[in-house]
Amino acid sequence: MMRAIMKLRTLALGALGLFALATFSPPAGAAEEMNFRVVGLDAGNCGANCPQVIAAQGEIGEGTPNAFLSFVRENVGGGNLHGILLLDSPGGKVVASMELGQALRRLGMAVIVARPAAEQASRNMALVSGRCYSACVYALMGGRKRVIPPQSRVGIHRMFNYSTSFDFSEGFVRERNYDDGGMRAMLARYASGMGVSPDLVNLAERTSPDQLYMLSGSDITRWRLGSRKL
Repeated sequence: MMRAIMKLRTLALGALGLFALATFSPPAGAAEEMNFRVVGLDAGNCGANCPQVIAAQGEIGEGTPNAFLSFVRENVGGGNLHGILLLDSPGGKVVASMELGQALRRLGMAVIVARPAAEQASRNMALVSGRCYSACVYALMGGRKRVIPPQSRVGIHRMFNYSTSFDFSEGFVRERNYDDGGMRAMLARYASGMGVSPDLVNLAERTSPDQLYMLSGSDITRWRLGSRKL
């Protein structure tokens, strides 16, 4: 769909040149579910012809992949929209993140870990550092091209989910559940199919679920997760 009707021109963004240097700080409080919007980029003296991209911010939930595809259908063909997604997410559901990644790959979209700067007086915006944590990395893998500027952060850890049971002596008990190996194998196949080393999945599953392993530039290169510029 999008390959045929979106302008998949490679932008001369010089990705790093669009970034305002910003100090990274972790998000506070509970994350909102991922939302999408079209933003114009401040790419020099382009006026009304400045490139537009889709910005995605928030937690990836079960409904996120369908919400993304609906957003694309509603906005494709309008303005000066390019096949690029700005991604900024604290994580979310693993399966939904893979589905979002698969949608991105089918549409041939590039992904940049970044977010638009705070609203400015002008119609176009610069970009600032973004984050892609936990399950977000599986959405990132789907990008036809993946860009992780030095100011942005990607962090991984072991996946888990919660289940609730009832105990007559303790009442409702919330338990953390871990993968028995099946999902890990699926993620490894998915990563390989997206051109990313499955060793990245193995590292995530060896990392404590209570902390994030922040990927270095050499990690990003070694496991073929992305590059520093478009």
